Amino acid sequence: MAELKLYPYQEEVVERALKGENVIIWMPTGGGKTRAAVYVAKRHLETTPRAKVVVLVNKVHLVDQHHAKEFKPHLGLDYEVVAVSGESDEKDFFGLVVRDSDLVICTAQLLYNALVNTEEAKHVELSDITLLIIDECHHTHKDSVYNKVMTCYVEKKLKGEKKLPQILGLTASPGTGGGRTLDTAVEHVLQICANLDSAIVSTKNYVSQLKQNVPRPRKTYDIVEKRPQDPFGDHLKQMMQMIHEYMNIPPDFRLRECGTQEYEADVVVLEQRGVRQNNRLLAQCALHLRKYNDALLINDTLRMMDAYRSLEDFYNDLTKKIDGTDFFLEGLFQENQMELQQLARDSRYENPKMAKLESTLLEQFGEKSKEKNVKSRGILFSKTRKSVHCLTEWVLSNRALERAGINAAILTGAGNGVTYMTQNEQTETIRRFRMGALNLLISTSVAEEGLDIPECNLVVRYGLLTNEIAQQQASGRARAKDSQYSVVAQVGGREVRRERLNEFLEELTGKAIAKVQEMRHQEFRKKINELQMQAVIGRKLAEGLKIEKKSRNPAASVQLLCRNCLKSVASASDIKLLENAHFVNVNPDFEKNYKLGGKVMLPRTFEDWEPGCTIRCSNCDKDWGFQMKYKGSVMLPNLAIKNLALETPNGRMTVKKWKDVPFTVEDFSFEDYCMDNFPDLF
Repeated sequence: MAELKLYPYQEEVVERALKGENVIIWMPTGGGKTRAAVYVAKRHLETTPRAKVVVLVNKVHLVDQHHAKEFKPHLGLDYEVVAVSGESDEKDFFGLVVRDSDLVICTAQLLYNALVNTEEAKHVELSDITLLIIDECHHTHKDSVYNKVMTCYVEKKLKGEKKLPQILGLTASPGTGGGRTLDTAVEHVLQICANLDSAIVSTKNYVSQLKQNVPRPRKTYDIVEKRPQDPFGDHLKQMMQMIHEYMNIPPDFRLRECGTQEYEADVVVLEQRGVRQNNRLLAQCALHLRKYNDALLINDTLRMMDAYRSLEDFYNDLTKKIDGTDFFLEGLFQENQMELQQLARDSRYENPKMAKLESTLLEQFGEKSKEKNVKSRGILFSKTRKSVHCLTEWVLSNRALERAGINAAILTGAGNGVTYMTQNEQTETIRRFRMGALNLLISTSVAEEGLDIPECNLVVRYGLLTNEIAQQQASGRARAKDSQYSVVAQVGGREVRRERLNEFLEELTGKAIAKVQEMRHQEFRKKINELQMQAVIGRKLAEGLKIEKKSRNPAASVQLLCRNCLKSVASASDIKLLENAHFVNVNPDFEKNYKLGGKVMLPRTFEDWEPGCTIRCSNCDKDWGFQMKYKGSVMLPNLAIKNLALETPNGRMTVKKWKDVPFTVEDFSFEDYCMDNFPDLF
């Protein structure tokens, strides 16, 4: 078994945890929080009768990572250490796994499901656990699954239950919660402490040693001037103006500047208004304007050709014209397509940020790197999966970067769809990066925290507007000696302003934590209890409002409409909730309203169902969701409510998620479904 030794600053931060107190360990990325947690778990298992440790993570890949790299090597010989995720078979009898193991590493969702599940093989009580370790615990807020778990804890604690687990939280960056004053930042830190029922600890006596072991990278602002001319962007704006004039924007509505996030928010509201008012002209024009605005945002960050292709792909995917609005919008693009393409190919007007990004990468990977005989590794962070794919294509086709020896690959989150990666693809990419076959990861925020990525010489943030937590996490990846953290941005741009603000907020976080740590114990506990009581009352009020909203309309009084063509396609009473996750239409007549598309491929398998084909509106081709083959026998349409509208007795409305619909959805009964549809079998 690997020897478990701590640095003095790690020993300092675990002192109170070793005495059985609930604590949050605050230490920078690379400081060894997980190692400190392993040490606490080991001592807890050695000294606590009938000890049971559960380690919670918020991403599936962290389950195996923490198991293989930290907990199993140090505890596996003496204790039963098990890793369980939604992708492993053990999830189906999770309660038994917890009962028969000493230490379980799992996703927070899995534990929460077990807390509310009544089946004996799957159920877990908080009282079964003696130590609960929560990784990246700054996510314990609002409706996060971490907070759902801790809500169960806090409510039991306030009722006076004594048999509750000790809590150990781990974070590099609690943040300020959007607060920009010391008082609001202190309130945020106290709220995190209340949610976790824990004090927050950090090293006081070994700060210099910690800084020496976890050096901060050299930060550079690689700034470019605004491009002097942008005929491609100007042409897009002219086309948008033509759409504005065609659509008759309501006089009480004012659109903000094209090519901004604010404009995007405005056209989203316009589309919703169009659907509510049965004004398809307004809704469709707003939808297309959002795509033009996306192209402007891409043009500002990436190549002009990337922006052009995003529009081209959108119009290539449109297959059916319903009315004159569709003919106008598609005709406008087709009439201007050739000119846009020519402008996008004109290198005189290319985005200067790309040239600056190239020089930043060459400086690290080029001659200087070779002179110093340094094997460089870097991460290039960008906002979206789309931008990551475009940047990767650019890097791989750039001769200068190829000559500098850059071998790049994409790293994005696991999920469903073409632009997502599977868990295995993620793991393989990181393995190749560690082995040196790759030396540049082009990544979304997925690489900011959690993933076991080797220390880098260079971290570049490109086209990003994020909070101070994400900035600190990304900066923590540049841990190699003499590493660099680069912000490539336009002079006076929003990225620079946000980065400067984040620097201030990072400093403010430290001051807020210091203030909380200075509070007298009695004062701190009193404040924590007040916040916990307020949260419980707030949740009960919110639940009451939610129930009241759900009972506002009988399901039979609500119709579902296609969000594109606005045709009525189903009654809300036909919708049932399957396995507390999927909203399916059980009326066999519903199939007259849709047609099948391509086969859905998911990166994992499920116990009782498998995906079928996508389903699309038979009238306009709007995507509605996909089929589910349930228990190997019945095909059920699984609907995405964001692609539908609701006609209620109180008017038409749209919602993003099923939880926001104004009617009650009953649970799906397989037995009732079979009796209704296959009576001859009974």
